[in-house]
Amino acid sequence: MLTNDYVPGAPNWVDLGSRDVTAAAAFYGDLFGWQFRQAGSEMGGYGMFQEDGATVAALGPLQEEHAQPAWTVYFHTPDADATTKAVEQAGGGVRFPPMAVADQGRLAGYTDPDGAEFAVWEPGTVVGLDKVGAGGLCWTELYTTDSARAKQFYGAVFDWDFEDMPLPGDAGSYVVASRSGGGQEGSHGGIMQLGTDVLPEGTSYWQPYFSVSDVDAAVDKAVAGGGAVLMPGTDLAGVGRLALLRDAEGAFFALLRAADPEAPADAGS
Repeated sequence: MLTNDYVPGAPNWVDLGSRDVTAAAAFYGDLFGWQFRQAGSEMGGYGMFQEDGATVAALGPLQEEHAQPAWTVYFHTPDADATTKAVEQAGGGVRFPPMAVADQGRLAGYTDPDGAEFAVWEPGTVVGLDKVGAGGLCWTELYTTDSARAKQFYGAVFDWDFEDMPLPGDAGSYVVASRSGGGQEGSHGGIMQLGTDVLPEGTSYWQPYFSVSDVDAAVDKAVAGGGAVLMPGTDLAGVGRLALLRDAEGAFFALLRAADPEAPADAGS
C-alpha cells in the first residue's frame, strides 16, 4: 500500500478539479471529516483537504476548457522535463507542460495512449501529501481498454514493476504496479482492463481509493450528499471491503477498508 516516502514513480499527490469548490469541499468534508483550507488568493481558489492539520488531498476549480470534474493522481518525478520527454516517446500526450508552483515544486499533466489522464509532481519545498493510508489516499487504480499497452507505457515512463494476478473464472488478470525493485511491499496501484461498454464514460481513467473504517456507512453518506454508487460495498478476499462511487459532480473515486493481514483467511471482513 501507499507510503509517504515518495520514491520516483510512487503516487505523491491527488487533487480534485471541480465546478463548485465550495460544494465539493462540503461533500468530502462530510464524507471523510476533512477540513478544507484555501491556499491563498494567488492560487486561484486551490486549497488543501486536511485531517488533523495534515494534508490528505487537494481541491481547486477546473482550469481546462471543457474539462469535467475529476480526481487526478500525481506521481513523483525527480525531473518533470525528462518525464515529459518519456511520455511523448512512449506514445502519450502532454496536457500541460512542466510549470513551477513558486518554490513548492513543479507539475505537468499528461494522457496515456488510451486517454487516461494523470500528472506528475517534482518536489521542491513540498514533497507530497503529508498523510496517506488511514484517512486518506490508500491505493490508485487504472481502468483501461488495453492493459498490455498500459504496462508498456507506464513501465517506460516510470520504470514500474508489474505482477499479473489471475481473476476468478475467465475474467482475465489484475495487474499490480510497484516501484522498481520494490516487490509487493512497494505496490501502489493496479491496472484493470475493461471494455468500453463497461467503463462508465467509455474511456480509460485513473481512480483514487480513500481509506475508511466503515465502507457501508461512507457509501450511505456519499449518497445522502448527492453521490451515486457504481459498485456497492463488496468483500474481496485478501483485499478488504471496497465500493466504487461518483461524487455529486460526477467525479469517480473509491472507498476501501483494507483486510486485516493478521485475520484468518476465512474470517469475514
